[in-house]
Amino acid sequence: MDRAEFAARIDHTVLGPETTWRDVAAVLEAADAHGMNACIPPCYVAEAADHAPDVTLVTVCGFPHGQESPATKESEAENAWMDDADEIDVVLNVGRLRSGDHHAVREELERVVAAVPVPVKLIVEAPLLSGTELRTACELAAEADAEFVKTATGFSEGGATVEDVEVMSEYLPVKASGGIGSFAESVEMLEAGAERIGASSGVDIVEGYEAGRL
Repeated sequence: MDRAEFAARIDHTVLGPETTWRDVAAVLEAADAHGMNACIPPCYVAEAADHAPDVTLVTVCGFPHGQESPATKESEAENAWMDDADEIDVVLNVGRLRSGDHHAVREELERVVAAVPVPVKLIVEAPLLSGTELRTACELAAEADAEFVKTATGFSEGGATVEDVEVMSEYLPVKASGGIGSFAESVEMLEAGAERIGASSGVDIVEGYEAGRL
C-alpha cells in the first residue's frame, strides 16, 4: 500500500460538541493536503462542500447516542446527502438491540440506507456490546445493505479494538474508530481487517507512514 492509498483510508475527524466552522475548515484543509477524507458534523456539510470540493465528506446521523426516531434519522441522512455529503455514519440504537427488538433496528437502518444513494456505515458502539450483540448488530447491518460497520462514536465507553475489528470484518468492511491516535495503531486495525480508520489525529497518522511504512 503506497502513501496515497493509505491516506485515502483515513477519515480525519472533528465531531466534538464545541466544533466551530474554523475547526472544520482546518480539518478540511489538512485532509486536502494529505489526501484524506474528512468526517465532520452535519451542520457544516454544505459549507464544507464549497470550501473543499475535492475532499470526500463523511458526516454523522443519530449522533452520538442513536436514540432519535427512525424518521428523524432518515431525514438527517437525506438532508446531509442533499448538502453534498459523500458518506453517512449512522449510530445504532443500542437500547433497541439490547432489548431484542431486532426488527426495529433493521427496519430503521433500511430506511436510512434507502433514503440516500451514498454509502451508509452503521456505528455499532462495540464497547457497549456483548460478543453476541456485536455479531447481531453486524448481521442486521448486512441484511439492511449497509456498506460498512464502524466500531464506535468515540463519545461512549472505549473505542476500537483489534478483537472487535476481527469479528466485525467477518460481516462487512469495517471502519475502526475511537481512540486511534498513531500510525502503529492504525496499522494494527488494518491488519485486523479494517478498511477505514476514523481519527482526529489523521495528520499524525499519515505523517507516520514514512517512518513505519506498511
